[in-house]
Amino acid sequence: MWPLDRHCRENHQELATIRDQEDLETLGTLKTTVHSRAWIGLSYDVDNWRWSLANTSFYKPGEMEFRRWITGEPNNVLNKEHCATLRSDGRWGDIMCSDYTKSVCFDVGGPDKFVLITTSMTWPEAQSYCREHHTDLAMVRNMEESQVVRNLDPSGGKVWIGLYRDPWKWSDGSESSFRSWNLLEPRYDVGSSETCVAADFSADGLWETLDCNAKSAFICFSGELSITQSLEVG
Repeated sequence: MWPLDRHCRENHQELATIRDQEDLETLGTLKTTVHSRAWIGLSYDVDNWRWSLANTSFYKPGEMEFRRWITGEPNNVLNKEHCATLRSDGRWGDIMCSDYTKSVCFDVGGPDKFVLITTSMTWPEAQSYCREHHTDLAMVRNMEESQVVRNLDPSGGKVWIGLYRDPWKWSDGSESSFRSWNLLEPRYDVGSSETCVAADFSADGLWETLDCNAKSAFICFSGELSITQSLEVG
């Protein structure tokens, strides 16, 4: 456990999770007490894979963690491969989200639960298309669904599925994807020690990556929405 996270849990609840613009504005009220920067609860985890369809009601126990990676995958070449494809053998690999390929949508109310989209798109484009015309990009929850998705495209090749890597995770396990990065952030290179995040109050509270061993104030929250305290440790 991150030492600051332990302190927050002993004295308050968690390091601060910033879920939306309202939380960001609450964070901004601390500017008068924190004059430089302060830790928040966001940190880097290269293995933080999640499904585009995040509603847990669609998953039985263990299904959100189902994986069928090809041997050696995910390998995150050059720290740029953050989206998953299903290959012709039914196994998965990670590639750049900006690559173009076919995709499979999930449709909770349609006659076919899984729908092949043959138009090549990037992963974000495929996600938007599936959400507009169906439910979301396909989640593959078990071996049976893996076989169904594999059989949709007899020509073989890759298809986008809804699994993606969001390497930044909140210490309380929140699924919030809200981010408020400063210009040129986040800065992360393979092997970098800058894997923790601070709000820089000299830059309107925008976020930056720092070495987790750096000394800084930090912000805890207690209660549903209130970000309440900043402390200096050293």
